[in-house]
Amino acid sequence: MKIQLLLVFVIPFFGLTQDDKKPVLKPIPAPKEFISSHSGTYGGKTIKYRAIANETYLKNQQGDTTASIWSVTYKAEGTENVNRPVMFVFNGGPGSASVWLHMGLFGPQLTKVHSDAIEDDGAAPYPLVNNNFGLLDLTDIVFIDPVGTGYSQVLGKGKVEEFWGLNEDAASIAQFIRTWVTKNKRWNAPKYIAGESFGTTRAVAVTEQLEGDGQEMAINGLILISQALDYQGSTSEHDNIVSFITYFPSMAATAWYHKKAGQGKTLEAFVEEARKFALDEYVSVLYKGARISDSERKNIINKLTYFTGLSASYIELSDLNILIPRFRKELLRDQGKTIGQLDGRFMGFESDQIDDKPTLGDPSSYNISGAYTASLNHYLAATLNVEMDRPYKTSNHEIDNKWRWRDVPDQTYWEPKYVNVARKLGNSMRANKDLKVMVASGYYDLICPFFDAEYTFARNGIVQDRVTYTYYEGGHMMYVHDPSLQKIAQDIRSFLTGK
Repeated sequence: MKIQLLLVFVIPFFGLTQDDKKPVLKPIPAPKEFISSHSGTYGGKTIKYRAIANETYLKNQQGDTTASIWSVTYKAEGTENVNRPVMFVFNGGPGSASVWLHMGLFGPQLTKVHSDAIEDDGAAPYPLVNNNFGLLDLTDIVFIDPVGTGYSQVLGKGKVEEFWGLNEDAASIAQFIRTWVTKNKRWNAPKYIAGESFGTTRAVAVTEQLEGDGQEMAINGLILISQALDYQGSTSEHDNIVSFITYFPSMAATAWYHKKAGQGKTLEAFVEEARKFALDEYVSVLYKGARISDSERKNIINKLTYFTGLSASYIELSDLNILIPRFRKELLRDQGKTIGQLDGRFMGFESDQIDDKPTLGDPSSYNISGAYTASLNHYLAATLNVEMDRPYKTSNHEIDNKWRWRDVPDQTYWEPKYVNVARKLGNSMRANKDLKVMVASGYYDLICPFFDAEYTFARNGIVQDRVTYTYYEGGHMMYVHDPSLQKIAQDIRSFLTGK
């Protein structure tokens, strides 16, 4: 393995002390870059590639350095083909680094957790395996950590509010992509973006950003994993009727998985039955509210019990409106278990069995987070020989309370509403005839439900014949389920090649 460390000259900037408010010289640390050589088998071919883990500095309109973006690029050796495709990958949050897609789906090595969601990941050491389903025979891959995640940080004259917002974040990632493409001479290469969860929100917003600013860049395809384009359908709260419909088939699927409903039927058949009920009957009852008759109410309670596995008395007390936190607590309450939100297959054992919502957190998160965090840090240090002077933040909760969801200028009237970038995607598809979209959904995802994807993409001016839907017997990160990992990898391969 060949390791190379590159450093550039230190760049100074002027700051002010609190005492005298006079300019003082404060150095900006030189960007670091670590290059190593590797090989692996992808698509039946032996591919030699370079891993380039480095910082890219972002600048404002005055040319001042404001932030660094940490990325890891996997670039095939032996060819200088400037038309070779490249895929840019990030996770969501906001506040999440790219660790999940890096170590779970697209990277050369993958973290292994229990495929059937039966066991917690426990403590180190955790297994790392070669990714036998990788895509480096088809495309170079660039993993991006947005500002405030991973090793990415604000620098110089930058401020967090310039990056921690829907539009601000998209602008910074678009600047990074243009910088990477220019440096690597890929302006005429096919370009793809893969995002997960809020990363799908970001993917659409970045696509729009890349189409402007006097340097238009058209994207060939978007891979949206556990899409979140219209937040109304993925926000389970009182009086949000849309969410009761979009979440319902996922509740039915999860009840089927835990053998509480739909037994004797295939998952797909039971899910289709739940879809039909949600659209043809349940939505009407929800809009009627207290105006339904006693016979209608009794009929709906029976059907909700049939699909969800919850008792008729519980559904009656819920006024026919089942919030996701309550469903997660109630479904297996008789077994003393709480199910996951990111993935309803996972189960946790909470001491409080009286509360109407989970009290410990999300078992589908805490049952795998230790393995992913440790594996990513180990991989960077031991395989890519990365040496940094600060911790790698797989997630940054400081961002949560500081994130700016406002998507119009401060001088423009704005009333808070559900985030929705779906119309932007529709516009992008109509302005770019080659932009195609893959929407990957897990049946047991109780945070970004698969039926919400169908609901969102049926509207908003989205071009239907360029959208591919794929479904998996997993949750939000469906790739932690081994059969789903193999399936989604093949589906993405087909999406990229058209075969």
